[in-house]
Amino acid sequence: MKPPLVAVTDSVFASLEPTYKILSKLNADIRLAKESTPNAILEVARKANALLVTYANITSEIINELENCRVIGRFGIGVDNIDLDRATKAGIQVCYVPDYCLDEVSDHAMSLLLSLARKISFGNHQVQSLSWKAKSVAPIWRIRDRILGLYGFGKIPQVLAAKAQAFNLNVIAHDPYVDPDLAANLGVELVSFESLLEQSDYISIHAPLTSETHHAFNADTFLKMKPEALLINTARGALIDEQALASALDQDQLAGVALDVMETEPPTGDSSLLKRDNVILTPHTAFYSEEALLELQTKAAEDVVRVLSGNQPRYPINKPPG
Repeated sequence: MKPPLVAVTDSVFASLEPTYKILSKLNADIRLAKESTPNAILEVARKANALLVTYANITSEIINELENCRVIGRFGIGVDNIDLDRATKAGIQVCYVPDYCLDEVSDHAMSLLLSLARKISFGNHQVQSLSWKAKSVAPIWRIRDRILGLYGFGKIPQVLAAKAQAFNLNVIAHDPYVDPDLAANLGVELVSFESLLEQSDYISIHAPLTSETHHAFNADTFLKMKPEALLINTARGALIDEQALASALDQDQLAGVALDVMETEPPTGDSSLLKRDNVILTPHTAFYSEEALLELQTKAAEDVVRVLSGNQPRYPINKPPG
């Protein structure tokens, strides 16, 4: 039997050795695209039995050109860069890894919340600029008993909820797809989106990017938030309308924001969110730890092996016919 061909469309890993090790179980022929353009991807993927994808856009046009593909594995949680509808119609199984960075992202979100609330980043900048003025950080409000609102209540925000509760925060969430009993068992009340906006002192975004959630946070929603509210996003940049966010900050409609993700990554020099004292930006690193990257590569490659071996994947995101 001829070894399967596996195409890696793009990679951010220092080494793909963990992936190669897993795929060696099938003696797979592994080919890495030179760049993540459609032509370069198809050069290695057109006849491939499987694709492994990080950030490359796997469009319907690319999927239409795949002659032998049975499975697309995503190195990550979100799958907004893959045309799921077209893949499903083409009979291609798409897999992801929804649980590889639960601690990392929840830790990062909590760290951003604390840094905003305690104005740690701003205070550090002041001291680094040789300004030692305690009054410059005023006002700061006590964190205990404040309300953290979670937009989305999947695996990551469920872990975050427990960490926030350890700081004596009251946690509410909006997620129309989650069982209220599950939330209640975790000490979290499910509320409407409008209630989340109106009640929360802090909002942390954890929803996937879909047509339904695109720019969920916009000029209208900012008007409904408390003016002292803080907003944290470790999900996807396009969940927030950044121009509306900048305007809301200019008009003191909310007190601060911390983003690990942005609509354009990296941001351009003229981004309206740069060089603000009440904005913290990190370069899409919430997912990162050495342990998380090893787990990510391992689980993504293992599901490719499962599908190519005729077995069910552990982490399917779609259900192709047949």
